Amino acid sequence: MRNVNDQIRGIARGDAEVPLSVLDLATVSAGHTAGEALRTTTELARRAEAWGYHRFWVAEHHGMPGVASSSPAVLIAHLAAVTRTIRLGSGGVMLPNHAPLVIAEQFGMLHTLHPGRIDLGLGRAPGTDPATARALRRGDADRFPEDVADLMGFLDGRFPEGHPFERILAVPRAPGGRPPIWLLGSSGFSAQLAGRLGLPFAFAHHFSAANTEPALELYRSTFRPSEVLDRPYALIGVSAVAADTTEEAMRLARTGGLSMLRLRRGTPGPIPTPEEAAGYPYTEVEEDFLQAWLSNVIIGTGPEVREGLTALQRRTGADELMITTSVYGGGNRIRSYELIARAYKLIS
Repeated sequence: MRNVNDQIRGIARGDAEVPLSVLDLATVSAGHTAGEALRTTTELARRAEAWGYHRFWVAEHHGMPGVASSSPAVLIAHLAAVTRTIRLGSGGVMLPNHAPLVIAEQFGMLHTLHPGRIDLGLGRAPGTDPATARALRRGDADRFPEDVADLMGFLDGRFPEGHPFERILAVPRAPGGRPPIWLLGSSGFSAQLAGRLGLPFAFAHHFSAANTEPALELYRSTFRPSEVLDRPYALIGVSAVAADTTEEAMRLARTGGLSMLRLRRGTPGPIPTPEEAAGYPYTEVEEDFLQAWLSNVIIGTGPEVREGLTALQRRTGADELMITTSVYGGGNRIRSYELIARAYKLIS
């Protein structure tokens, strides 16, 4: 096995039974700008490194007023310049939006500049609405397995003899091999593909909780050892909100819930204020949606969130937990991660 095993597998710190990581969307709060959101993401990455989180991943979304993270490679390069040790990656690059050669060049450069710190997470959804997907000149999502194979070929500098791309070079190419590739998913498709390819798998429990355990079981049952991994490694993304009191955590969590409701309704916007979320005139159907959404968010004080995360990890057998927090205000988001880190004694 190559040393990618060690790059993928985290080391639990403090009292955490498995590594804890961060998925950040650079969310934009009402009354604030995208620039402020990105500065908060930068500060959160610095603090997450100091607090002992293992990875810090950023997402790819397009055309969403409440999400400033549209170009993972650019944002990762910026974060790598202001941190030293934390692993940085994409959660993920939506591969059908891009030519595999372009992604190989971007992440080959990141891996060359910051060896041993870059993860390349790949998804097959557009990360946007159909009209914006067309504007991106999006490819065919059904070609995702072939696109993954082409991307790996470009990163490795190796295609089968006679392949139409065998003479194409993706430059730069890091001498230590390609960055770890992860497949991301919210259903069984990517779980099965990750298993067949022997790649690590990241499941979006935060918006597809009902499918988590079936997808992880499918991944583990189809896993074939590879030159990358000798056994399965599964990460799950988890929504969590921590605050100094349970009541304040719930108050903040409802801001993310209303934001998601508006997104599902086709009217996305910035994260609303707690006052707006509390005073919103929910219909019965909207209230049902909100409660269903909040039921999959782990909410409370730091110790209460730790208890919920620990129970979820034990139930799913996840090898790593990646926490995502969608609330109003950059300071509230940063404070949530700090309280969770303190609850796990990642920091004193």
